[in-house]
Amino acid sequence: MRYVLFVIDGPGNPASGKEIAAIDAFNDRLNAGGHLVLAAGIADPTRATLFDNRAGAGIERPGSLFTSPEHYSGFWIIDADSINQAEAFARDGSAACNRKVELRPFL
Repeated sequence: MRYVLFVIDGPGNPASGKEIAAIDAFNDRLNAGGHLVLAAGIADPTRATLFDNRAGAGIERPGSLFTSPEHYSGFWIIDADSINQAEAFARDGSAACNRKVELRPFL
């Protein structure tokens, strides 16, 4: 089953060299086990644009839907054999990047 792990970050918190090395090692381990589908960092909310074109509304506004200073700064999409394995990857990913991680299953 596929899951997404969202990395939760705060403003002005770039990854250190040690964190980047730990993330690379985690990615290598996921990849070696055939569990990594995709991993990426994403820009902070100041570089987001929110679109709402339901019923042709044509609304566009700068910024994110979320107003909290915490935001998603990256994600992993993984294949896991079970929820227990996905939860273990979430714990390991959180430790590797030294940030909170949110786990959600694909529907």
